[in-house]
Amino acid sequence: MAPIALSVVNLPSQRLAYTNRVYLNSDDFLRLKAQVADNIAASTPRDQKLLLDINGHIYTASPLDAIESGSVALNGLQRRYSQLTLAQVVQGSPFIPHVDVALASVTVSVDFLVKNKARGTLKLDCKELSEAFKESFLHQAFNLGQELAWDFNGNKLAVQIQTLDISALNESSIGANQRIGQLLSPTRIDWTKTGGSPIQLSGSTASKGADIFQKDFDFGKLGIGGLDAEFNAIFRRAFASRIYPSHIIQEMGINHVRGMLLFGPPGCGKTLIARKIGEVLNAREPKIVNGPEILDKYVGGAEERIRALFEDAEREQAQEGDDSMLHIIIFDEIDAICKSRGSIRDGTGVHDSIVNQLLSKIDGVDSLNNILVIGMTNRKDMLDDALLRPGRLEVHVEIGLPDAAGRLQILGIHTRGAKSHGRLDPQAESNFPELSEMTKNFTGAEIEGLVKAAASYAFNRNVDVKDLTKPLDPQSLRMTWPDFQAAFAEIEPKFGANAQELGALYRNGVVHHGAQFDALATALRRLVDQVRSSDRTPLMSVLLEGAPLTGKTAVAAQLAVESGFPYVRILSADSMIGYSDGAKCQEILRLFTDSYKSPLSLILIDDIERIIDYVAIGPRFSNAVLQTLLVLLKKPPPVEGRKLLVVGTTGAAELLEDLQLVSAFAVRLAVPTLQLQDEIKTVLRELAPMSQAAMDEIAAAIHKPIGVKQLLQVTEMARTDSENVSVDRFIECLHTCGF
Repeated sequence: MAPIALSVVNLPSQRLAYTNRVYLNSDDFLRLKAQVADNIAASTPRDQKLLLDINGHIYTASPLDAIESGSVALNGLQRRYSQLTLAQVVQGSPFIPHVDVALASVTVSVDFLVKNKARGTLKLDCKELSEAFKESFLHQAFNLGQELAWDFNGNKLAVQIQTLDISALNESSIGANQRIGQLLSPTRIDWTKTGGSPIQLSGSTASKGADIFQKDFDFGKLGIGGLDAEFNAIFRRAFASRIYPSHIIQEMGINHVRGMLLFGPPGCGKTLIARKIGEVLNAREPKIVNGPEILDKYVGGAEERIRALFEDAEREQAQEGDDSMLHIIIFDEIDAICKSRGSIRDGTGVHDSIVNQLLSKIDGVDSLNNILVIGMTNRKDMLDDALLRPGRLEVHVEIGLPDAAGRLQILGIHTRGAKSHGRLDPQAESNFPELSEMTKNFTGAEIEGLVKAAASYAFNRNVDVKDLTKPLDPQSLRMTWPDFQAAFAEIEPKFGANAQELGALYRNGVVHHGAQFDALATALRRLVDQVRSSDRTPLMSVLLEGAPLTGKTAVAAQLAVESGFPYVRILSADSMIGYSDGAKCQEILRLFTDSYKSPLSLILIDDIERIIDYVAIGPRFSNAVLQTLLVLLKKPPPVEGRKLLVVGTTGAAELLEDLQLVSAFAVRLAVPTLQLQDEIKTVLRELAPMSQAAMDEIAAAIHKPIGVKQLLQVTEMARTDSENVSVDRFIECLHTCGF
């Protein structure tokens, strides 16, 4: 087909700029149309029968008498797209598309035509846009990347073709680099908006899910281990919905999760998770704030700082709408500023107003959908209830003590550098599974401390203390298995069992001195096994009663050690000397609350009557402490799978019965005294070696029950040397001790 030379001119009317057509003189139009009369699709309207190829760009041409012959009129966007200038001469020729080729779908972006004249935010419905776009431009040809001006309901918009999907009855009709297609009624139009545009689209089908996670992220490489289940919960609740397009979320009729609370014991990785979470997300740089930093000496200063944290998110949501990037705000130690309203009576109400300001920002009248507030605390009970409801910090994830598999992961993370540089002995690494079993109830921070302690032993081994000037041998520096064993003995876990403290309670051991004691020991072992294996009894309590000096505390302490429970704590009166009743209640509550964080826990309550300040004269006791014990002794661990065994001791059970304290224990066992001569001889044989004759005389001299600790005490008083005990002195000491 013969092209004709055309001079580029401007459109004679502003109205024509919004038709996406080029205009020719009527004579030129008819001359070009005559070349393609036999190739026009029958379904194409008469006034749109000419597609004009100008320098490889296809436009729909229409006749206009106001255009001079030999000229073609284009608007500014068309000239910019085709790289043309006014008065430039171009070659125009008819374009004949394949009759079976059409646009299956097209993705277009939209923005204001003149940005500086845009006022406020314009909300557009994509369905209405598609219908109006087809009505305005049906059967027109579109080029990939083409820009056009469009008047939609009085709004002057700039539209650009982003992608084209061509369909044809015959696939061979589609060229390898097809960049042109005609808009037909079945064509699907997907709408997006230009970045930074104040236009907000609703019902967009082009919105792809936000790629919020970086493709190559690995939590293990970030130095986070043992939290697989927690990350699954965090992803499902806080991030899964953000992967889907915004119109899907609108169709579901839900909002994204705006807040998440990480709580748990200190040292388990809450702050580490929050700090690292920004490294794996394609989001704005997280704002990390320590709770106490919010407070200000000026009235209203703290609230202003809260508002400042949300300003960027508010500004971007106003501009981008649902396409706004995710803004993460992290509050470390959030309990410092969000205590329950009304709990602090300082007369200022500052803390209450801080809570109110934060609540209104997260889920107020003008709530944001592009934020994720992460709060961290180890005192969830102190937070205001309104902050924890759905719509605010609704996702509660407990970052608890790692299990054996988690501890093994953490060991691998903290020794990765040493291993990669040959500073970790292979034997030590092979024993890590054993070490992970040994470190029950170690937090992640304590495992890191264990690795540091092991490294310190390796450093010290390569240093000559007598000659510090002696050159070091860096090549021989390596952490070995004995280093880790020594470090394990040195690190004491906060939620572990203090073996040294427990061992001090039965230094002389526990002697099985008769059938009654054997029955007691068997019953206690069965209770431990029941707590460990049964899912129906997460809470078990047993009271050991008996006369003074019968070894109740020693029996309970040995039970705690032999149980192998990772969390063991002793509650005794000597640890709370000088405490007020309120302070005692808080200490008891803290002890029980900490026990709920461990899978298996044992609490030893020694000398209950002393803890409640019981005095027979009066009688007098602390009702607040008593009620605290009564409540906690019957409260099972709140988390499924956590189990607690409470062992109490008392030498005055009959006095505590009226207080209903004895009945609060599920099991009541008596620790027997020594009554038979064979029982006395058994104890003396184990704890106070002496001649058989002396042993027989002493056993015969005791005519009434005696406690095992009292027997041992009198025996040591009567000892003349390491081998012999004077019977006469023993009898004398019995009288001296008031027996």
